[in-house]
Amino acid sequence: MKNMKAMRAILLMSMVLFLMVPLSIYAQEVPRMTKEELKAMIDNPELVIVDVRSGRDWKSSESKIKNAVREEPREADSWGDKYDKSKTFVLYCA
Repeated sequence: MKNMKAMRAILLMSMVLFLMVPLSIYAQEVPRMTKEELKAMIDNPELVIVDVRSGRDWKSSESKIKNAVREEPREADSWGDKYDKSKTFVLYCA
């Protein structure tokens, strides 16, 4: 069971997406990150991992990335400004 949870977490990390509005307006081209790169940075205080899965998908999931914050993707206008723009952001959904 623990191995399955770990595999699901790794799978989620592999599905890291491009940054989304409003954060993407600050970058001309948004870089992609591999699951290995994310795993290496997971404890970095300069990293903000944002889980943008729908509420139902997030609630029913047993897999969540360590230190990720949950934000409603449809409300990006309301939460986008609360984060320090000097940090590295990773938005993901699965």
